Amino acid sequence: MNTPVNDGAAIATGVMDPELRSAIGRIARVPQLLVACDYDGTLAPIVEDPSTAVPLPESVAAVRALAALPQTTVAVVSGRALRDLAALSRLPSEVHLVGSHGSEFDIGFVERLSPELVAVRTQVRNALREIAAQHPGIRLERKPASVAMHTRGVDPQIAAAAIEAVRNGPATFDGVTVTQGKEVIELSVVATHKGTALDQLRTQLASSAVLFIGDDVTDENGFAHLHGPDLGIKIGPGDTQASYRVADPLEAARALALLLETRRHWLFGERAVPIERHSMLANGRTVALLTPEAKVSWLCHPKPDSAAIFADLVGGSPAGHFSITPDRGGIPLGQRYRSGTMTVETRWSGLTVTDWLDKPARETTPDDSPAVITGDSTLVRVLTGSGKVKVEFAPRPEFGQVAVQLQPLGDGLLVLGSNEPVALYAPGVEWEVGNDGGYETAKAIVDLSAAGGQVVLELRFGTHSLEHHRVPIHERQAAAEQPWKDWVASLRLPSTARDLVARSALTLRGLCHEATGSILAAATTSLPEELGGVRNWDYRYCWLRDAALTARALVDLGSVEEAEALLRWVDGCIERTGGHPERLHPLYTIDGYELGAEAVIDTLPGYAGSRPVRVGNLANHQLQLDVFGPIADLIAAVADARGSVRDDEWRVLENMVEAVRRRWHEPDHGIWEARLPPRHHVFSKVMCWMTVDRALHVMREHGGEDRPEWKDLRDRIGANVLEHGWHSDVEAYSVAYGDEDMDASSLWIGLSGLLPGDDPRFLSTVLRIEADLRSGPVVYRYHWDDGLPGREGGFHICTAWLIEAYLRTGRRTDAEELFAQMVLTAGPTGLLPEQYDPLAERGLGNHPQAYSHLGLIRCALLLDNMLKQ
Repeated sequence: MNTPVNDGAAIATGVMDPELRSAIGRIARVPQLLVACDYDGTLAPIVEDPSTAVPLPESVAAVRALAALPQTTVAVVSGRALRDLAALSRLPSEVHLVGSHGSEFDIGFVERLSPELVAVRTQVRNALREIAAQHPGIRLERKPASVAMHTRGVDPQIAAAAIEAVRNGPATFDGVTVTQGKEVIELSVVATHKGTALDQLRTQLASSAVLFIGDDVTDENGFAHLHGPDLGIKIGPGDTQASYRVADPLEAARALALLLETRRHWLFGERAVPIERHSMLANGRTVALLTPEAKVSWLCHPKPDSAAIFADLVGGSPAGHFSITPDRGGIPLGQRYRSGTMTVETRWSGLTVTDWLDKPARETTPDDSPAVITGDSTLVRVLTGSGKVKVEFAPRPEFGQVAVQLQPLGDGLLVLGSNEPVALYAPGVEWEVGNDGGYETAKAIVDLSAAGGQVVLELRFGTHSLEHHRVPIHERQAAAEQPWKDWVASLRLPSTARDLVARSALTLRGLCHEATGSILAAATTSLPEELGGVRNWDYRYCWLRDAALTARALVDLGSVEEAEALLRWVDGCIERTGGHPERLHPLYTIDGYELGAEAVIDTLPGYAGSRPVRVGNLANHQLQLDVFGPIADLIAAVADARGSVRDDEWRVLENMVEAVRRRWHEPDHGIWEARLPPRHHVFSKVMCWMTVDRALHVMREHGGEDRPEWKDLRDRIGANVLEHGWHSDVEAYSVAYGDEDMDASSLWIGLSGLLPGDDPRFLSTVLRIEADLRSGPVVYRYHWDDGLPGREGGFHICTAWLIEAYLRTGRRTDAEELFAQMVLTAGPTGLLPEQYDPLAERGLGNHPQAYSHLGLIRCALLLDNMLKQ
């Protein structure tokens, strides 16, 4: 057995009942936890002289550390008088003390005794004094609402006689409640016990669950009041209503230490892999994230905006993962994408793990016999090399809200209990299925040498088929990779940062949902803008603005397919407004429908303890008048690239202009979706101007009829924003009419073409934004109060805007320098999250972010064009 330590961090555990370990693992992960302990016999061992009962150092360390955790309350509920409990325990104020079996709280005596109760208490005290005087060795303990008679150390015959005298005497008085424990009997004039004390604490603290540890008969009232996810632990022998048992107070301290370690990991995250170091897998249907150690830490099924089956990224290992490591351990040599593909290779010495997401397909073999049919996406993991490999498969559907069973069967495992069938095809792998905190996890050791140097694992969604796939794995890999390679080969890539631009383009295409044409803003939800903060949002949806800007970047690289699909999707969204395009929402689900209510999954601790984890986005209900501009700009770019405009694109364009005509003069919530009252945002007005300007361009260049009313509308909007958006005190275009705060989005006064690059007002705006918002390699969105606590990192898209502004204002060297700094913030496989913290030098926000990659592409193209001039 390990020797316990008392440094407050963790106490080494000896052998513990596996079921108790699992129960502690479950209760450690509830949102609001109440930990309650008895004192004598629990925190402190039973001693002959009760006045010398001090708590074990191990218990004090665990209790102190637990009380210091957020969302965690610790209470000591004892039969001792509150004053004696406080004097003996010497626990910090963070630990609530409850004395006299629940009659005394450290927040004040529960109820002031009435004169009638005081009279009864006096009567009881007098009677007990007489009994004590007749029985040598008996000790009385006076409390505010009760008197306890202790018989510890007294001759058993004398003790029995004294107890009998109490039961036949003062215990029969009207209004007296009797509580009998080990060598003590207590008479109280307040009808309370440890169970009611726990109930009151639970209510006051809004606890999600209670863990209660005790050893005495009096603790049974506490165990009896536990229910649902609560956990009771009895110390020592004897009948009990508790579900679990430990041998002594030291074992109880070890249980508390395990609770501390597990809850601390749950609250603050197990070793959080830097956001930018995750690589993305994609197949046009869904996406997955992979850590540098080949752990699948994020995968939603069946679509990217569905619930996650692996949510380790925001919930730690208990939220689901699929891990592969050498049995000997060790850090990988590296991780990389196979060139021109979305296939990731993670390499150790003697082991390579190759991962990709395969599309569902009904395939046939050369003899026309059917191959295996996969119902939906398949995550393929190929292990090659020598030596032994450790595999751990822990699916947790619905963000871990659904407990599933793993059934070994034939050549793999079936995931049972979820609405969506899932199977893990793993021929030759011997699985050991165990229970981990109430969830089943499958583990295996794979000997690659014995298996011929290669093992293939296929996580098949939408099917329970464990049939052998007749197409050889190398052919399937080639078939999955070739479309990506062909697509990249078709692009017009710049010489500037060519490889990084290619990876950014592949990332953007990976965020495209082929079945619908929609484009994700990012692959994840709730990755924080500040570690430990509350700025955590769900970006797994299609924002009209973000998607149009993404498609525009791909058009600039020579691919219009994604833009055409997106515009068809937008046309469908407009059709569902019933002829009112001005009522378009800023964002929609992948399928083009309105989002449900924003919700919080409070059982997940968040990335590195950054809570809450959100599903849905309240921005869905905001008015954002800027969204029409990027769509009109996209249509103009597609028309120029193709040389014509399709009917559905004309329809979308006319609807965008009509929406602007009806609402451009209104205040809105703006691009950044601040949860503040609407304002007349400069960026929104500029985008309204750009909507009509690009529509006029399409009309002029692609054979549309003359629309003088559009020209008049464009000029009116332009004159309005140029006049009212300028703030003379700051000598720049600010965030909104009349506000002096700066905002990076105001750079679009020049980026849109409304002002030429040499206009003094644009030059002054660039200088002011540079001074106020640039910090080294990043540009912040703003520093004004957006109504939310905390701070955030610099936004890559804002950095890209400033780079473009530098180029438009003739500051080429500054643009090249800032672009080089931006490139250095990318992760090892070339991916960028939403933000970057220049002080901590790490990425922040959802990952990978379309904004960041389209900004990088746009800058590289502009820099390349400058070099050619």
